[in-house]
Amino acid sequence: MKVLVIQTAFLGDVILATAIAEKLHQRFPDARIDMLVKQGNETALEHHAFLNRVLTFNKKKNRLQELLRLCRLISSTGYDTVINLHRFASSGFLTWCSGARQRVGFSSNPFSFCYTRRVVHAIGAGADGTFLHETERNQRLIEHLTDPLPARPRIYVSAQSRERIHALLKEQDVKQFVCLAPASVWFTKQWPQEKWIELISMLPADKAVVLIGGSDDFAGCQAICRQAAALPRRVINLAGRLSVNETAALMEQAAMNYVNDSAPLHIASAVNAPVTAVFCSTVPAFGFGPLSERSFVLETEEQLSCRPCGLHGHRRCPQGHFRCAYSISPRRVAATCPV
Repeated sequence: MKVLVIQTAFLGDVILATAIAEKLHQRFPDARIDMLVKQGNETALEHHAFLNRVLTFNKKKNRLQELLRLCRLISSTGYDTVINLHRFASSGFLTWCSGARQRVGFSSNPFSFCYTRRVVHAIGAGADGTFLHETERNQRLIEHLTDPLPARPRIYVSAQSRERIHALLKEQDVKQFVCLAPASVWFTKQWPQEKWIELISMLPADKAVVLIGGSDDFAGCQAICRQAAALPRRVINLAGRLSVNETAALMEQAAMNYVNDSAPLHIASAVNAPVTAVFCSTVPAFGFGPLSERSFVLETEEQLSCRPCGLHGHRRCPQGHFRCAYSISPRRVAATCPV
C-alpha cells in the first residue's frame, strides 16, 4: 500500500499532520507512507522513524512548472491513496492528477469534485457543542481506514540533536532553564515584546531563559536579551541557531516552554513537552491548542467583541488597541512555571 499525505501549509500544520502518518502506520505497519510539504518545512520530518520519502513543493519557483513537475512525480509513483489535508487549489490539483484509487480531502478544496471521499472542515462548535482540535478534524479524513481517534503528532528527536543541545547547555553552564518562543509570523498572534520581558523578570532566578525561533526572529530575540540584561538571570538567544529537531530536543528538556499560537506550540505537542500557550487575537477553540500532558492556555480575561478577529493573525490590530494581547497578565503566565 502506497500512501501520500499532502500538507503544504505552514510549519505548525505540517507538525500536526504527522498525526495522520502515525495513525496510518499504526493501522498499516507495512504501508509506504510519503509526505508532500512546502519547501523549507521538510526539516520538521527529519529523522522520522517510518516515513519513506518527503517530497517538497517549491512555492517560490515558477508555480506552473513546479506543479507539472510534481504531477509527473506523483502520478509515476503509483500511489493507492492520496490524503490531502490542505484546502487550496494547488494541492487539490496534485491530488486530482495523482491517479490514486482513493483521493481524500476536505470539501472546501476547489478540486474536491475529484475526491472519492470528501469531509467538511468544520471550525467552531459542532452539533454536540464540542470543539475539534485540528488533529481530530484531520482524522476524519482517514477514520474510514482506521477509527475516529486521532494519534498524537510526533517529532522523532535524534541522538545527534540531543547531543548538540547537551553541548550547547554545557557550554553556557545551564542546568535548569525555560524556553521562550516570543515571535510569530503574524503580529496579532504575538504577545508584545515588553510583556515577554516582564515575564522574564517574574520567572525563578535559578532558571536560565533560552530564546528560540527561526533566523528571522533573531533580531527580536536579541532586543529582548538587551532589555533583560539588568535582570538577575541568564538570558540566552538561540534563535536561528537550531534546526526543528534540535529545537524539539531543547524544548523536551525545559522546565516550561512559553509560546504564542505558532509553530513552537506544536513542536512542544509533538514531543509532549510542558508548554504554556499565550493566545492573543486567535482562540484555542479554532483547534490549535496544546496537546502536551502538562499544558496551559493563557488568554485575555476581558470580554472583547472584536476577538477573535479572524482565523489567522493580522499584520496589525484591526481596532488599533491590541487589548487581546496587552490585557494578558505576565504574572498569570509566570505562575505556570514550576518552582
